[in-house]
Amino acid sequence: MKITFINPPQTASKYKFLGVIAPPLGMSYIAAVLEENGYDVSIIDATALDYDFDQLANRVKKENPDIVSITALTPTIGRALESAQVVKEVLPDTMVILGGYHPTFNVKETLNDENVDLVIRGEGEYTMLELVQTLEKGENISNVKGIAYEENNENGEKLLVLTPEREPICNLDELPFPALHLLPMDHYKLLNMDTHMSTMITSRGCPIQCSFCSSAAMHGRKIRRRSIENIVDEMEHLVYDYGIETIAFMDDTFTVNKKRVRDLCDEIMRRNLKVFWGCTSRVDTLNEELLQKMKDSGCIAIFMGVESADQQQLDRMGKNTNITKIENAFRMAREKKIRTIASVALGMPHDTRETMEKTIKFVRQLKPNYAVFNLATPYPGTRFYKEAFEKNLIQVKDWSKYTLISPILETIDCSKEDLRKIQAKAFIRFYLRPTYLIRQFLMDGPMLVKTFWGVIKQAFSKSGNSNYNKRNLDEVRLQN
Repeated sequence: MKITFINPPQTASKYKFLGVIAPPLGMSYIAAVLEENGYDVSIIDATALDYDFDQLANRVKKENPDIVSITALTPTIGRALESAQVVKEVLPDTMVILGGYHPTFNVKETLNDENVDLVIRGEGEYTMLELVQTLEKGENISNVKGIAYEENNENGEKLLVLTPEREPICNLDELPFPALHLLPMDHYKLLNMDTHMSTMITSRGCPIQCSFCSSAAMHGRKIRRRSIENIVDEMEHLVYDYGIETIAFMDDTFTVNKKRVRDLCDEIMRRNLKVFWGCTSRVDTLNEELLQKMKDSGCIAIFMGVESADQQQLDRMGKNTNITKIENAFRMAREKKIRTIASVALGMPHDTRETMEKTIKFVRQLKPNYAVFNLATPYPGTRFYKEAFEKNLIQVKDWSKYTLISPILETIDCSKEDLRKIQAKAFIRFYLRPTYLIRQFLMDGPMLVKTFWGVIKQAFSKSGNSNYNKRNLDEVRLQN
């Protein structure tokens, strides 16, 4: 059997602000497991290649797979379903599978689309392998853990079938490295830099479980870690085999275990591995000694969640931190000359104009190199979504608007339009300060100009997302 994975065209995410086009790690891991077991696999990263749906249709027809697996986030589910439509139009007999965060938490809705045959729920590496093996043998797929599909009963009515959940992968070292050779590696960027970059994970799971985090909801509370040797082996693989210059660690909280980070830094330096890297971090997991070691081993950027300057808001989100720790983390990173990216959530329930203004001013005082002012967005599967749904706070049902740019909720004293204006002004007030521009230009030079204009463009955008219209099937027929 031949399996093709698709990352749909024009993927939207918060990383759009930061000029990030990153390799799709999830499908790359699944593809690697399938390849390791002898299957013919390809990946179409339509986002990186800037494909439109006509180009996607032509590429799918050329690949001619037996199975197509499409990944979907909440804001990209529309694009994923359009991609499924494309596949079914050019290859009607091909099985179409959807996986990722949104299909995992919205199974029934996803399967309601006539072009989707099956959903993979949760981590997909061994679920996909077992599914493909089962299909190849002609056996009953109801025995495959972690999938969902529909079947007809005796009366011809469709019934939803949910097989038991698959256990999380405990030993991450047993996974092969992601199948990057199937990806257009020269198309990936970080902070709009034309540099060779890639992403990695060193663990899955997060014990903090912030109310708004879909990644933590997907991977669970228990942290499963790769060994230090395995991590640095992959880093060497990226540097020496792909010429990678910058690595972004995408763990939910990379620095949650300080000793492990120190050991990783020591191993990087022991092997004399010359590579720049960045990571996510909680503000309460950093200290000066750790930051120095991180910098010595190549760390150039840290993404930290500030979220709010109001302690009550932080407590409601489950952040388990405080304002003083936030201030200290940014101060220490600045003193070590490590770039910082501050992420903020504006418009959470209980937010007011006063608390949001306080947060916007607070972020400027922190002096991060970059700031991302997100609008509170309740993603399916999160505690935030559950609470907002139960309280009937969600006013927008169009998933394509769940981009962190379009307002989904209203607050005590702000309409959706008010929130969009507050967000736009937050970007402008942060990035249009002369002192900021001078400081950043001295540090990042031309790179700042690219990132700066990208952010300002987003600030003046009306919705932060393009319209997701269904394509004309007749056009596909004519062209194929």
